[in-house]
Amino acid sequence: MGEVWRAADEVLGRAVAVKLLLGDQADASSTARFRLEAQTAARLSHPHLVAVFDFGAWEDRFFLVMELVEGQSLGDLLAAQERVHPEQVARIAGEAAAGLAAAHRQGIVHRDIKPGNLMLDADGSVKIGDFGIAQFVDDPSTALTTAGHIVGTSLYLAPERALGRTADSASDMYSLGCVIYQLLLGQPPFRSDTATATLYQHVDTPPVPLRQRGVDISAAFDAYLLGLLAKQPEGRPTAQQVADWSRTDAWRGRPEPLPMPKPASRRAPAPTAPASAPVSAPAAPGTYRLPQPTGRRRSTTSRSAPPRRRSTREAIRRRPRVASAIAGTATFLAAVYLGMILFSPDPSSAGTPAPGSPSSGPVSPGVQDGGQQPEQQGNQPAKDDEPGERDERDD
Repeated sequence: MGEVWRAADEVLGRAVAVKLLLGDQADASSTARFRLEAQTAARLSHPHLVAVFDFGAWEDRFFLVMELVEGQSLGDLLAAQERVHPEQVARIAGEAAAGLAAAHRQGIVHRDIKPGNLMLDADGSVKIGDFGIAQFVDDPSTALTTAGHIVGTSLYLAPERALGRTADSASDMYSLGCVIYQLLLGQPPFRSDTATATLYQHVDTPPVPLRQRGVDISAAFDAYLLGLLAKQPEGRPTAQQVADWSRTDAWRGRPEPLPMPKPASRRAPAPTAPASAPVSAPAAPGTYRLPQPTGRRRSTTSRSAPPRRRSTREAIRRRPRVASAIAGTATFLAAVYLGMILFSPDPSSAGTPAPGSPSSGPVSPGVQDGGQQPEQQGNQPAKDDEPGERDERDD
C-alpha cells in the first residue's frame, strides 16, 4: 500500500509515523475520497488501534500521519520464531478482536488484516493500523490500483472476498483466524504456488485442525479457531465474541468438574391397576407419565382450580337411571304382594268341606280340623249334620 517513514511533528514536538500511499494521480475525486476515509479512521480511538493524526498530499501522493508504534509487527515476530506459545497467541487474539470490535461498531471494516498490520508495542500490546485505507485503495476511482485487482494478501483473504463480494466485518474475522492459525503453526492455513490457487483453497478446501498437525493446544481452542475459518460468513463469531472468549480462560479447555450424583430417592411402588381396567396407550418417546393411584379419578386440572360442577347434560343423563331403579323396585314389591294374595289358601274354607263330599259327616273329637274321618263300618249311612250344629262348629 505504500512506504512508512519515521518523522517528527515540529508543531507538537513528538515522533510520528508518516505513510506515503502508492499512486501518483491525486485528482479532486480521489482527494475527496481519501479525505473521507482518513477522517473516518481518525474518529477511532481505542487502545488497540493505531491513531490517525493528520492526512494530506505531497507530490501527488497521499500521506497519513499516524501514531508511531515502537515495537515490531507480528510478521517480524514470525520471522524471529517459528511458532508462538498458545498463551501469547490467545492474548494477541483477544486484543486484536477488541480493536476490531471497536471499529466494527463504527461501521468501519479493515479489509487487510495480516501480520504486517498488527503491531506489538514495547509492552507487547497489540495495535492495528491502516483502518479504512484498504477500502480507499480498493476503489477503482482512486486510480491507485488496476482494474480487477483485489486488495488484501491472498494468504489471509476471506472466501467471499475471493469470489469478488463486498467485504464486511465477518471478512475481518476470517483474516484474523488465518493470522492466529499461522502464529500457532508457523504457516497459514492455505498456501499454494500461485495466488489464484490459494484463493481456490480459501473457497473450497476445509482447514486442517491444528491438533492433527502436531500443535499442542486444547480441543476447545482448536474448535474455536475452525469456527473463525468457516467458509460462510454467518458461521463465524463476531469480534466482540472472540474478545470475550479470549478474556475467559476458555481457550485452555480445562475440564469442568461433573456435578455430584444425587442419591436416588426411595419411592413406594405404584399400585397395580386391576385386570379389568382399560390399558392406556403407550406414551410418545421422550414423554413421562406419573403413576395414578387406583380408586381415584384422574384430574386434569391444577390444584388451585375449583372443583368442576356437574353439567346439566350429565344430570339429565343420570336422572332416568334413578327413576328406572325406583320404578323397578316398586313393580317388584307389587308383584310379590299380588302373588301372596292370589296363591295363599282361604282361611274360611280350610275346615269346611263342600256339601255332598264323602267327608261331610260329623267330625269326631279326636280328629283335627281339616283331617279325614275314620272309615265307617258296614252300610250304615252317615248321619247328616244339622245345620245348626255345623254352624256351631264353624263358630
